[in-house]
Amino acid sequence: MAAQAQALSPADQTLVDGVLAGQRRALAKAITLIESTRSDHQQRAQQVLNALLPSTGRAIRVGISGVPGAGKSTFIEALGVWLIEQGKKLAVLAVDPSSSVSGGSILGDKTRMEQLCQREEAFIRPTPSSGSLGGVAEKSREAMLLCEAAGFDVIIIETVGVGQSETTVAGMVDIFCLLQLPNAGDDLQAIKKGIVEIADLVVINKADIDRQATAVTRAQWRNALHMLRPASPNWSPLVLTASALHKEGIPEFWEAIEKYRSALTPTGEFAAKRQHQALSWMWQLIDFGLRQHFRHHPRVQANLPALTQSVEQGHTTPATAAYALLDYLKH
Repeated sequence: MAAQAQALSPADQTLVDGVLAGQRRALAKAITLIESTRSDHQQRAQQVLNALLPSTGRAIRVGISGVPGAGKSTFIEALGVWLIEQGKKLAVLAVDPSSSVSGGSILGDKTRMEQLCQREEAFIRPTPSSGSLGGVAEKSREAMLLCEAAGFDVIIIETVGVGQSETTVAGMVDIFCLLQLPNAGDDLQAIKKGIVEIADLVVINKADIDRQATAVTRAQWRNALHMLRPASPNWSPLVLTASALHKEGIPEFWEAIEKYRSALTPTGEFAAKRQHQALSWMWQLIDFGLRQHFRHHPRVQANLPALTQSVEQGHTTPATAAYALLDYLKH
């Protein structure tokens, strides 16, 4: 509560006002602020977020994942253009693999969504994953809240297609969609069970390549999902087909999302899911903060190299070394 009560500086108040007014420059600056690793910037970022929090939560949050080559960016662009034609504003937070040299985004989704990035109703923010697990950048959740405060109706999170760790994205979106290829039915057994279990929608993209293969793959996915226990008693995951290149299946995809929200909202499950996600994120931040505090503790830093070497050489058990290091936090 202390952070909420603290008055904003004139510069940060201007930033908050700009975001609330839907100014793209202000939104970009605010996201840059929350992505900064400087401690003073982090403090300012939390104050800005607290000021904007009452204006968040109105958008629908959609996570889209899939193996590289599934056509995620093409699909999102086709969906985004269609949504704009329906009168909606959308933000795309595209998480790219990070360059091991610069740490920056190396795929550049803006170059792969040329039509969408020219629309005033769309905001695209490529973000390096910076080694973050789950295919989601560390600050994606905060960036999503900023986009909601700026008045965007739909927030799309495009994640790095990295397999089982991709499940992290389900902890921040309302609906998780998995894109697959029509000729990948034989690979279904190789897909990690975890990512299949959290999929609320499966889309067989590039259906125009091979209609027969698409039908086979769709049937295989339906059978696979039927054998799993649904995450919600009010929703059974659907398997759809689409061709983003030819703009096929886009309205049906959005209709399925609307059905999903309509099915979970009356029971309170939709709101409860967001509440659970917020608490889960709080504990993740606590865990991260404790690890940072531990690593930067003077006595830990002083003794860690010797204990690490002792464990590696078999002179000390991992448990003994861990408890010795943790004891330093008590003093």
